[in-house]
Amino acid sequence: MNCKSCAATRGKTASARRTVQILTPAILYSLVSLFCCFGLADNRPTPRKTNGTEFSVSLPKKIRPLPEGVLAKGATPGFKFRGIKGWGWTAEQYLAVIPVMAQYKMNFLMNCYSSMEDQAEPGASRGTSYRPNHWYRPLPEAKKRAYEQVVRECQHRGIQFCFSMNPNLHSDRSFDYNDPGDLEILWTHYAWMQSLGVRWFNVSLDDIKQRVDAAGQAKLLNEFLRRLRQKDPGAQLTFTPTWYAGPVENEKESNPRIGNGDTASMRYTKELAEKLNPDVYLFWTGPEECSLTITAEDAERYKRLSKHRLFIWDNYPVNDHRPTMHLGPLTGRDPRLATVVDGYISNPQSPQVEANQIPMLTIADYLWNPGAYDPARSIGQSIAHLGRTREQRLVLKDLVELYPGRLVDGSHSTAWNSLRNRFRGILNEGTPGVAVNFIKAAEGVSRRMAKVFPDQFVHARQTLDADIAGMQTEFAKKYPTYKVADFPEDLRATKP
Repeated sequence: MNCKSCAATRGKTASARRTVQILTPAILYSLVSLFCCFGLADNRPTPRKTNGTEFSVSLPKKIRPLPEGVLAKGATPGFKFRGIKGWGWTAEQYLAVIPVMAQYKMNFLMNCYSSMEDQAEPGASRGTSYRPNHWYRPLPEAKKRAYEQVVRECQHRGIQFCFSMNPNLHSDRSFDYNDPGDLEILWTHYAWMQSLGVRWFNVSLDDIKQRVDAAGQAKLLNEFLRRLRQKDPGAQLTFTPTWYAGPVENEKESNPRIGNGDTASMRYTKELAEKLNPDVYLFWTGPEECSLTITAEDAERYKRLSKHRLFIWDNYPVNDHRPTMHLGPLTGRDPRLATVVDGYISNPQSPQVEANQIPMLTIADYLWNPGAYDPARSIGQSIAHLGRTREQRLVLKDLVELYPGRLVDGSHSTAWNSLRNRFRGILNEGTPGVAVNFIKAAEGVSRRMAKVFPDQFVHARQTLDADIAGMQTEFAKKYPTYKVADFPEDLRATKP
């Protein structure tokens, strides 16, 4: 419900509006709420809620083992395969996250197929016609050596490394399912990885526009599985199909969501079900490409349709390399999912790889013990584990409250920016003093991060700083009569 503004409030002087106090993000939201409740603001932004209450993080008085119940006698994990993938990460970024995965009982790491794409030479032009995926060429030796190190580190830590490529995305030469020469070229990459002792492999043909052919794709996958198991009977193959979300009852086809009835996506999925070797796992993102909830019933519906074993590819907390972060806990995942699917991977953020560990630890908590998973407890424990000092934990808590992300806020978009959307809601309320204070609070978090994490969370801080500058610009457009002096000295930048 929209609240009516009070004429007296609108008549406050600029100097009174500027008499504000620096607040923490959670308390600041409460102040905005009070403005609404007493008729002092318009268009209150939708509160972020978890279990019916406004979202905030409570740090624990005692640090508990994570995942929850991991030290219990006879404890066994809920999901057999518990992991993440990269997002265009470098070998160094994978190497940095592997020890954290092992510490928190994650046992499956898949490279992002874009990690296998070419890296542009320094100064090279990357125009609209640039296609970096040269799957038909040998990988550079330096890249091969780097990823051999990633494989060895996974093996040392007891983590299954899954090798992945997508030959038909970002490529100037699409893979021809009926060309034996193309098959042999693509196979050389998989044979290389198998020679290193890798036992898990993935072929992705998602997000493509050309060669959407279930029969041709099944032909490729079946031949790869035959070759892999000829050398290693225990080898496993997963597939990311072109239509990888849904179906949703009474919902129409919406790429990549499977539509009901006689739709192209339904025909594709049924043909794949019949022609793809049943030993191949399928990746599935839930009822939507970026699902807010995934239930056991959702998974059962897709499993019956696809006739294959499933891995969940959860598009959380991925930001698709956009200037935002999703740092809140995993929510909306049915504890019964582990009875329907065999594995789960999280699609992560980039380039904020360190900050990605905050939600990643809540995901590890859910995957190990889904029945006991509590998002509120888990996010507090995750921060407590990642911060070594009280000051570090407090600033990570405030960062999460600035960027709780799309699951907490109820958005399907990987580009959702909690901080900027809250700020725009405040601007729309016509309360410039609260808006200035909001910027101050965000700037304070950045300043404290630089102090307590001088060499860590650099990309996260850069994201925050860019948003601070952007909010200043938005404020200047909304209130052009404000003078530069209305901002504190360190908040006068206007360039976004």
